[in-house]
Amino acid sequence: MSNRFVQRGGWWLVRQFLLMLAVAVLGFTSRSESRHPSLIVCGLVFHAASASCALAGLLALGRNLTPFPRPPAGTQFVQHGIYRLMRHPLYTALICAATGWSLIRSSWPALVASLALAIFFDAKARREERWLRRRFPEYTRYEQRVRRFIPGIY
Repeated sequence: MSNRFVQRGGWWLVRQFLLMLAVAVLGFTSRSESRHPSLIVCGLVFHAASASCALAGLLALGRNLTPFPRPPAGTQFVQHGIYRLMRHPLYTALICAATGWSLIRSSWPALVASLALAIFFDAKARREERWLRRRFPEYTRYEQRVRRFIPGIY
């Protein structure tokens, strides 16, 4: 691993990939006859929320998108679009996608892994926010106005 990979927060990406892989694989642990229609509908609602957050986040970030949590030099501080409502819409999208997959598949193990993924993203967001506060002094005021994952709630 290069020093640059580590400095940019690369190990966060490795752990994120492993947790997402766990959710995907564990989704296949359920038996198809145990799927309840209401769980499938709830899962589809989570998937719709995921797609909406992801698309809005990608459009708002544009060229500022990076897989690494540490912002590179030249990055712009984005506060428009969905970033007026939540600080981490792409993390929210991945949490919703994992939860939706778990519900659609009626997989308790995948749902537990989705919860672990949500806890992980909360920790990753906290680390990323420390870097953002150093890079953008106005980020502190932004944090006070805008919630992390769920508008007006958390």
